[in-house]
Amino acid sequence: MSTNSTYIVPCNQNIDLRQAVKNIDALPAMPVIAQKLLALQINADENERQMLMLIEQDPQISAKIIGLSNSAMLGSTRKTTSVKEAAILLGMNRVKSIATGIAIMSLSAKVSTGKFKAQDLWLHSFGIAFAMLGIARAMPAKIRPKDDQVFLAGILHDIGYLALAFLDPKRSDDLHALLSAESDRAVLSIEREMLEICHDELGAELARHWNLPDEIIAVLRYHHTPDVVEAAAGQPIVHMISLAEKLLASFGINEHVDANISDEDWEVLGIDPSKAEEISVQVAEQAEQAAAVY
Repeated sequence: MSTNSTYIVPCNQNIDLRQAVKNIDALPAMPVIAQKLLALQINADENERQMLMLIEQDPQISAKIIGLSNSAMLGSTRKTTSVKEAAILLGMNRVKSIATGIAIMSLSAKVSTGKFKAQDLWLHSFGIAFAMLGIARAMPAKIRPKDDQVFLAGILHDIGYLALAFLDPKRSDDLHALLSAESDRAVLSIEREMLEICHDELGAELARHWNLPDEIIAVLRYHHTPDVVEAAAGQPIVHMISLAEKLLASFGINEHVDANISDEDWEVLGIDPSKAEEISVQVAEQAEQAAAVY
């Protein structure tokens, strides 16, 4: 896999996004540390040591993981001061997914600033990821996905916005300006009008380029259309993201989703709708705590 992530598009020229996303050289390479983390199987002490060494080499990832381990949402009674202590508290697989997500999101530092605010994408992604963990705890154990799968999918679900910023900075800027100006329109409606390809499809193409698992690709592709047949490969996480975005409709990036939540939105995840208000409060609290850490 190429590690060259430099790609410059003239700002005064629109490109064919659907064609460009098929061009491997046009897309950003996955950061090397994320490649190494994904390749590690956390099934032996030596692999765990390798993972911790990788994370410790990156001050940003180390600081965020230690910060998360000390956050109120985890109810820790003592402060951790090292990545190793944080991994013991959080669990090795969860730390791997958090570190991988942070490493991939660090690509936001390589895109031009403008109406697209990378920090808003960070905030939204972290908030959704932790909201999903709250939703997962309310689901029956037999259909509940693993925390590491949930977190990685949550933090990457809108990576298509980064792909757009890489491929066409000008239209990325125009899109986010219009999203701010027309807050009553759904994001996919605006994107279909402006672009050849929406952020959900862009994100899926980037994930496919990075050889991410099929379920992650499906999550990125269908998180705004969870009821289509093609979303099956990413279930139940697709429905979890859809619900989390309704619960946190304007958290970070405002994607203008329909915030109306039906009983079916809960029931499809095996959750009793009578618990909706309690879970909604917990999810909002978790998202705010995640924001304080991110």
